[in-house]
Amino acid sequence: MCGRIALYTPPQRLARLLDAALAAGIDPEGRPSWNVGPQRTLFGVADDGGGRELDRYRWGLVPSWAKDPSISSRMFNARSETVASKPSFRSAFKRQRCLVPVDGFFEWDRRGEAKVPHYFTRLDGSPIVLAGLYEHWRDPAGGDDAPVLRTCTVLTTTPGPDMDAIHDRMPVILEASAFDLWLTARDDEREAIQALCAPAAAGTLAHHPVDSRVGNVRNDGPELIEAVAA
Repeated sequence: MCGRIALYTPPQRLARLLDAALAAGIDPEGRPSWNVGPQRTLFGVADDGGGRELDRYRWGLVPSWAKDPSISSRMFNARSETVASKPSFRSAFKRQRCLVPVDGFFEWDRRGEAKVPHYFTRLDGSPIVLAGLYEHWRDPAGGDDAPVLRTCTVLTTTPGPDMDAIHDRMPVILEASAFDLWLTARDDEREAIQALCAPAAAGTLAHHPVDSRVGNVRNDGPELIEAVAA
């Protein structure tokens, strides 16, 4: 599971790193957060045919056919093994994939007497780019004039060696060489994009234990990602 992330790199820098334009209304400097949970805002990069664009997405997918957005509370992750067949995700997996850039993510080590949160980052210091799906939803009661709600979910897979057995799932991490394929693959390239949903290679991630206050989304600040004694 991936249910908590840190996002403090300014949107304008994320856009440059991902060769994307900023969507209208995006503050280039953004508002950093070191403790983002589901139902809050992430940035996603999609390409609908006019080039890559970085925009805001609420974390928790709302399929276009949903009657109301409450379904999103349990749709912030999608298992890569079943994403192509599960009704909630298969349409987005087919044609609405996105890149979700973050600075790091948290997972809880449950092997001891107490749960210990760990903060994971890329070993090379660059932002982590997660494999995501997105949807556009309108309230059926409002018709075509209803505002569009942009939502996303993060794909997960089995853990790679850098997880150190802390958790039995990890987010799907994409390397730069895979960005174009993930965003623009055709229907006949389904096997190729499914192959991208593999555990990250050894040496991709580093991690350290952090303060348990990160478990409450009301807490925020750079101190939440600082290493503490295990």
